[in-house]
Amino acid sequence: VMTKVPLAPLADRVVATREEAATKTAAGLYLPDNAKEKSQVAKVVAVGKDVKEIKDGDRIIVREYSTTDVKVEGIEYLIAKEEDILAIVA
Repeated sequence: VMTKVPLAPLADRVVATREEAATKTAAGLYLPDNAKEKSQVAKVVAVGKDVKEIKDGDRIIVREYSTTDVKVEGIEYLIAKEEDILAIVA
C-alpha cells in the first residue's frame, strides 16, 4: 500500500525514491558508505499532470546529475523531469 507522498510534482516532473545502491563489488568486497554511488534506478511515487509515459509505481532509470534530491519527513526523494528519465525497468 502506497503511503501519501508529501510532494506534488508540477508539470512534467516525477517524484521517486532511489533504490538501494550496491553494497559490495562484483569481486565480493564490501564498499564503505562514502564509496557507494547513488543508484540511478528509482521507483516513481508521484507524477505531474503533464507527464505522458511514466506512471506511479514504475521503476525508472534517471540521467545522472539531472535530479533534485530532497529529504522530507525523513525520506529521501528525487525530482526529475520526464525528459531526464532514460528508461522504464521492465
